[in-house]
Amino acid sequence: MPTSAFRFIDLFAGVGGFHAALKAFGGGCVYAVEIDKHAAKVYEANWGHEALGDITKDADDDLGIMNVPEHDVLCAGFPCQPFSKSGAQRGMDETRGTLFFNIASIIKAHHPKIVLLENVRNLIGPRHEHEWDVIIETLRDEGYHVSEDAAIFSPHLLPSAMGGAPQVRERVFITATHAPRQVARDEELGGPSPVASMADRFPKTPTLDYVWDEQERQRLDWEWFEPRGHSSGWNLEDLLDDSHNIPGCDLSDAERRWIDAWDEFVQIMRPLMGDRHLPGHPIWADAWLDFKELKRINWRAKTIKVPTRVSRPTIDPSLPAWKQSHLRKNHDMFARHFEAIIPWAHYWGIYTDTFPPSRRKLEWQAQETKSLWDTVMHLRPSGIRAKKPTYLPALVAITQTSIVGPRERRLSPRETARLQGLPDTFVFTGQPAAATYRQMGNGVNVGAVWHVFREHVRRDEELLRKSATGRAIVKAVRAAPLRPNEILAEHVPARS
Repeated sequence: MPTSAFRFIDLFAGVGGFHAALKAFGGGCVYAVEIDKHAAKVYEANWGHEALGDITKDADDDLGIMNVPEHDVLCAGFPCQPFSKSGAQRGMDETRGTLFFNIASIIKAHHPKIVLLENVRNLIGPRHEHEWDVIIETLRDEGYHVSEDAAIFSPHLLPSAMGGAPQVRERVFITATHAPRQVARDEELGGPSPVASMADRFPKTPTLDYVWDEQERQRLDWEWFEPRGHSSGWNLEDLLDDSHNIPGCDLSDAERRWIDAWDEFVQIMRPLMGDRHLPGHPIWADAWLDFKELKRINWRAKTIKVPTRVSRPTIDPSLPAWKQSHLRKNHDMFARHFEAIIPWAHYWGIYTDTFPPSRRKLEWQAQETKSLWDTVMHLRPSGIRAKKPTYLPALVAITQTSIVGPRERRLSPRETARLQGLPDTFVFTGQPAAATYRQMGNGVNVGAVWHVFREHVRRDEELLRKSATGRAIVKAVRAAPLRPNEILAEHVPARS
């Protein structure tokens, strides 16, 4: 068995997104821990390394460090719920938030050469400034060269040639190199720059800035990558299976009816608006009921009479400004086009029990796309959100999986694994699809880890070369390709 270029540990391991990237770089896992037994089972089946365990028992300042061996790289996607917008955002006041201190206990005991942490973007939100400062100060106290600014990155910013994926998954990465002599300068000068940035804030992303040297630049046959572009950006067809019929991914009759109804609305409104795309504000069918003329209509009757005029309703000035704005825009739309909207709403039974309130709303973010069935959709509490079929919203463990309009079905578990950069040979041990969706929603994208780790080694190469361990890591990363895909394509599960 070949000797690993470096040793790494995988904390809060999930199914092994960090493992996939670091193993492809030539690393060898010496310790993994994951408290969810289903995810740990998948981890062991693929990587042949036991992961089931509890970090609070293996790493504690009072109890000491047990079972954690020496290692060169520590990676951890520590629990995001205390910082996520979908949670209570209690940060380190919540038990799970203190799990960072278990990570810190391992760092204090072993001082790995590189620390690589990942969390949700909201970790740097205004409610968590204290938590962020604690993390950075703790690392610096232990002699780590670390940026005080967040590295925010998403896999959709990288082209496929660099391991990217068509998924908007903005995450905060904290990367640090153990270099005690450098820390005094960092405290004086502010430390290094973060290793990644949200480059799609600009019209075009100069991807060539990411490559290591001029020789690599000359090997590449592409110069620009624009994630939203038609010719130089993402196309979901590269990710999807051809089949329209994948067991468990089909839509219910009610879901098809909701989509068909709003698709017809799109077709009706487009010519009325001069063939322009729908407005970007949320379209709220219930807001139209504010018109007194609609309150008189019996929506269950076989036929209705469309009024010849409507009277604009008054908006409650005590409502939040954003809600007043949305209501005003919806009232404007209805006042201009009520003669077309009312028959549509009656035909589809928009104001009957067949349409729950959350399905009477459309968030059109698909610009000039012709049909709702040509978009990617999310059925959300805030309504049906439609986006262009270029890249997908982040996989999330607690909401419904994206509906791919051209396939007339939801994303399959295998397709979500591809979105996270895992190869098609990756196995899920026969578990229910719901478990796979949840694990992918909780996971880390392999291509993003690959890119961030690579850029960190490039940034700190001079510091890393001062030790044998660091030189081994630099050598391994320099020898690796620009993306992990070809290496991971050779992945063979440890257990079928």
